[in-house]
Amino acid sequence: MAQPLVKKDDDRDDEAEYSPFLGIEKGAVLQEARVFNDPQLDARRCSQVITKLLYLLNQGETFTKVEATEVFFAVTKLFQSRDIGLRRMVYLMIKELSPSADEVIIVTSSLMKDMNSKTDMYRANAIRVLCRITDGTLLTQIERYLKQAIVDKNPVVASAALVSGIHLLQTNPEIVKRWSNEVQEAVQSRAALVQFHALGLLHQIRQNDRLAVSKLVTSLTRGTVRSPLAQCLLIRYTTQVIRESGINTQTGDRPFYDFLESCLRHKAEMVIFEAARAITELNGVTSRELTPAITVLQLFLSSSKPVLRFAAVRTLNKVAMTHPMAVTNCNIDMESLISDQNRSIATLAITTLLKTGNESSVDRLMKQITNFMSDIADEFKIVVVEAIRSLCLKFPLKYRSLMNFLSNILREEGGFEYKKAIVDSIVILIRDIPDAKESGLLHLCEFIEDCEFTYLSTQILHFLGIEGPKTADPSKYIRYIYNRVHLENATVRAAAVSTMAKFGAMVDSLKPRIFVLLRRCVYDSDDEVRDRATLYLNTLGGDGAVVETNKDVKEFLFGSLDIPLGNLETSLKHYEPSEERFDINSVPKEIKSQPLAEKKTSGKKPTGLGAPPSGPVSTVDAYEKLLSSIPEFSDFGKLFKSSAPVELTEAETEYAVNAVKHIFDRHVVFQYNCTNTIPEQLLEHVTVIVDASEAEEFSEALTKPLRSLPYDSPGQTFVAFEKPDGVPAVGKFSNTLRFIVKEVDTSTGEAEDDGVEDEYQLEDLDVVAADYMMKVGVSNFRNAWESIGEDFERVDEYGLGPRESLTEAVSAVISLLGMQPCEGTEVVPNNSRSHTCLLSGLFIGNVKVLVRLQFGIDGPKEVAMKLIVRSEDESVSDMIHEIVASG
Repeated sequence: MAQPLVKKDDDRDDEAEYSPFLGIEKGAVLQEARVFNDPQLDARRCSQVITKLLYLLNQGETFTKVEATEVFFAVTKLFQSRDIGLRRMVYLMIKELSPSADEVIIVTSSLMKDMNSKTDMYRANAIRVLCRITDGTLLTQIERYLKQAIVDKNPVVASAALVSGIHLLQTNPEIVKRWSNEVQEAVQSRAALVQFHALGLLHQIRQNDRLAVSKLVTSLTRGTVRSPLAQCLLIRYTTQVIRESGINTQTGDRPFYDFLESCLRHKAEMVIFEAARAITELNGVTSRELTPAITVLQLFLSSSKPVLRFAAVRTLNKVAMTHPMAVTNCNIDMESLISDQNRSIATLAITTLLKTGNESSVDRLMKQITNFMSDIADEFKIVVVEAIRSLCLKFPLKYRSLMNFLSNILREEGGFEYKKAIVDSIVILIRDIPDAKESGLLHLCEFIEDCEFTYLSTQILHFLGIEGPKTADPSKYIRYIYNRVHLENATVRAAAVSTMAKFGAMVDSLKPRIFVLLRRCVYDSDDEVRDRATLYLNTLGGDGAVVETNKDVKEFLFGSLDIPLGNLETSLKHYEPSEERFDINSVPKEIKSQPLAEKKTSGKKPTGLGAPPSGPVSTVDAYEKLLSSIPEFSDFGKLFKSSAPVELTEAETEYAVNAVKHIFDRHVVFQYNCTNTIPEQLLEHVTVIVDASEAEEFSEALTKPLRSLPYDSPGQTFVAFEKPDGVPAVGKFSNTLRFIVKEVDTSTGEAEDDGVEDEYQLEDLDVVAADYMMKVGVSNFRNAWESIGEDFERVDEYGLGPRESLTEAVSAVISLLGMQPCEGTEVVPNNSRSHTCLLSGLFIGNVKVLVRLQFGIDGPKEVAMKLIVRSEDESVSDMIHEIVASG
């Protein structure tokens, strides 16, 4: 039973919501459901009980099979009542219970009777329920009625049939597609909802046929859509067609743009906004195309409706990321929104102004933001902080006022994510604006004096260890760092010890003082702190005297770990303690890509070494063991890299073959993994005849044939080629599988003595420049870039020609070089007109290579790229440029 409402206290501060169903129990409600069996039905009471049952179901309460069946049969007895309200509750209950196939038969006749009733409310609800609980067999029986309902004069009935069609399209698409004529007729309906639902269903029926969708959009954009909701749908479908068709290269016009522009003059606000948003999100949208959309959004900024103000400022905020100049006309209107009662609108207005403002308006904006920050939640503050960071990078001369603002809010109350966003912003400003380094580091030092977040303290200490020694007066930071040894938890104390050691290594004059402080840390209560202090005292050497620190020690303290942590972890797990020490150089440096998708037919899928083995290390180990076990390859030296398997046959063919390219300094070995998929055949003396006429720098060294290839038993054959030492030679290789085929008696498994020589043409195999580059990530790209230095830096600019998007251009260059993207820079933000991508790798000969790629759109779709390469070898830097120039 429902509990009575509890009277609220008059002075209660926070108003709680009270439910009349609070505390009801399933057992009690099931007892009440017996009222459905009364000879004289009380419609009001029955409706209340069904409401409670629906409440329980929607709260996640589960009914057993027996309980559900009992309730279902009891509810079906309510069909005898003529109360319209109760009948609607019965429909809802049947739909929620989702009866089994046996139970559906009980109510089908009643629902079909209601579907043909003179009461429109019965008809509409009966259609919804029938389509929800029916299967394909029953659907064919009622299909005629559903078709009639779609074109019914009553909009409620027509909408019910159309919405049911949208749901049925997921389970019975073939049946629903037969309703196209009726649905097309419903699109012309004068009823707003009917036209909306009909257009949605018609598009879903045709969505896999691009030409049909284009024809639909073309016919409807001529002005036959009256419903604002349907018009919004049509705008979305039109945008999809525009995106797929692109710009007319002859005239430069965009198809259907005139339709979108005409929608900006529609009388319905939702249509105007939908059209404006669609225009702003077009790929490669120009300032001329944007102008009318920006104009209507500017009008919405001064609307009395909060939802319109929010929609407009949110859209303008997105536009400001790619076209800030187009939004500047709205700045005055947006400044008035800073004091808007809705904090979401105010936050978006602030961040948009920060993106579109000029250098002279920065100080005025900062004053307004200062008062504003105390009134908003952390999630909005983070958005503002990120916008301020972008503004500071845009106007570096204004770093003082912006840095002071960040340091002030850093000292205020706030959660972890908010504080982390501020710290990250200050760190980025220090790295990118040299003049901001001194003040930024001091702000961070003051923050860790009273920082409650261990993670942030350790991150700041690590950053201080890198940047602090490079400042004019490094000694002033030591006090802040050593304070952490006395006042913080063990994790922060350990980080402080490491930071002090970095100061001692980089600043020789500070080494005696650092030694004194480290010796005190040896008596710390925590093992980690004591061990670090002892390690650094022994590593720095010189017994604390003012002497230059050994280069290897600096590399140990500041160098990045050029080994993927996953590979290191796996190697340590496989290491068995013995007299032989663990060799970190034995850990594979290559970051393994995801395994190739499996073939559809599992029986034809090459197994063993043909498919990439699982685990980050086992692939390299397995290939190396296999090749070292073959005497012919023993003098080839150390294996540099093995590629992922390349498929040389289609699925569903007689023989499945893929190839793995093994790269050595002076050789390339092709490993052909073969599987015989014909049970009646045995293949012997299996070899691959390789034509290297399109690979002039390669000469064939040796071939290792496969003696026998029984049915469904994978085997390998090898072909080795010589190439110039250390040169990334490229070429195309034609492949033909040659073998002797013998018939096999499948009943006995015996093969015939005589065989026939046969050949099978395989796909070509390419050796490309990326095969000579190993994907090796770096933990801190900036440090790695500075450590390599600019001795062998090479810079040049290239035109990449017309491209669909920057994303396509970035992916193409990454694929060409075969390097590892760093710090997530392979992802290009939507509608960006410029992007920087960072890559790292290990070139053949174990030469470390780092690359900065700076992309920009020059003209409508022309992409230009600046390539900056740093490596440990001058010839390798030049070679990377040659690869890009010829690619």
